Amino acid sequence: MSARNILVINCGSSSIKFALVNEAQETFMLSGLAERLGSPEAVLHWQQGEQKDSLVLPGADHRLALSHLLPVVQQAAAGKLHGIGHRVVHGGEHFSGASRVDATSLQAIRQVAPLAPLHNPANLQGIEAAMKLFPDLVQVAVFDTAFHQSLPEHAYRYAVPQALYAEHGVRRYGFHGTSHHYVSRQAAQMSDLAYDASSWLVAHLGNGSSTCAVENGHSRDTSMGLTPLEGLVMGTRSGDVDPNLHGHLARTLGWSLERIDSMLNKDSGLLGLSGLSNDMRTLEQAREQGHAGATLAIEVFCYRLAKSLAAMSCALRRLDGLIFTGGIGENSTLIRSKTVNHLSLLGLQLDAQANAHCVRGVAGAIHADGHPRVLVVPTNEERQIALDTLALLD
Repeated sequence: MSARNILVINCGSSSIKFALVNEAQETFMLSGLAERLGSPEAVLHWQQGEQKDSLVLPGADHRLALSHLLPVVQQAAAGKLHGIGHRVVHGGEHFSGASRVDATSLQAIRQVAPLAPLHNPANLQGIEAAMKLFPDLVQVAVFDTAFHQSLPEHAYRYAVPQALYAEHGVRRYGFHGTSHHYVSRQAAQMSDLAYDASSWLVAHLGNGSSTCAVENGHSRDTSMGLTPLEGLVMGTRSGDVDPNLHGHLARTLGWSLERIDSMLNKDSGLLGLSGLSNDMRTLEQAREQGHAGATLAIEVFCYRLAKSLAAMSCALRRLDGLIFTGGIGENSTLIRSKTVNHLSLLGLQLDAQANAHCVRGVAGAIHADGHPRVLVVPTNEERQIALDTLALLD
């Protein structure tokens, strides 16, 4: 059988990120982004090999953008497209793995939309548009939350009244599951370990960040919870705060629930701490120039990250290594170094030269000789979605 081609689609409220993945090729056959959908500035960008192209689509919605993408995909795939994999942020407790898209799975995705109101409706838009344009292709939904459905109950339950869980699904779900799954498997391969007999701490660090404990190929704990706001300090998200902060701000400042929610999600994190930016590259440059806010934001980010990783270790019976991934995890030697310095009780220590070498897509071991394994593993969520889609095709 010739190698199969899967189109991977990740729909946001006004964007579509896509990649054409061939199961036998490491690099994407085609990749790109449709952005500013629904506005006069809507545009479709794509890259095939070294060639880059753009198409202006004023006012285009998801379906129109996908319809213009179709001939580009078909040409790149030489007319041989075998399936479409869709990223869906929240699968609730309905999905513990990827699922073929049908009337039942669509209804289940709609039912959990209140748990991810910014993401699931947009994901659904992309699925429904693709089903109309590609009615004969197998369509598969791959969920950010599915990998974490292996959490034990003592890790996913909140200490709130039972009825909130039983009737409303209030529990910890976790996110970035596709990335945690992919890089932990890659780390096992890099280390000549069987994935189903390996044990990892994973730090996925970007504008959204999370940690995960992966044991024998299964997620055992993770830092994000009911929503992606729980856990680490992120680009604009606060991460963990006192649960009574909402009540305090409402009582003392008269803030509405909507204002507090917006502040914690959009104005906090690295941006709120630094007063400057949510971009770690900008903050590292400002830190070098003595910017106090940038310096503080980086210190808090690294300390809270190390604190979370130490907490995740409670879910593991042994440690085969720590993995850094995501835009920050793959490129910031400073963040990796400062974080590991907080984890001396786990025996972790970096080799400065190896740490400096692993940037811009370079994978490898960065631990000092004689110390536990620390790896930089570039994530590839699109490839993992394609692999999950192919598994269902099989």
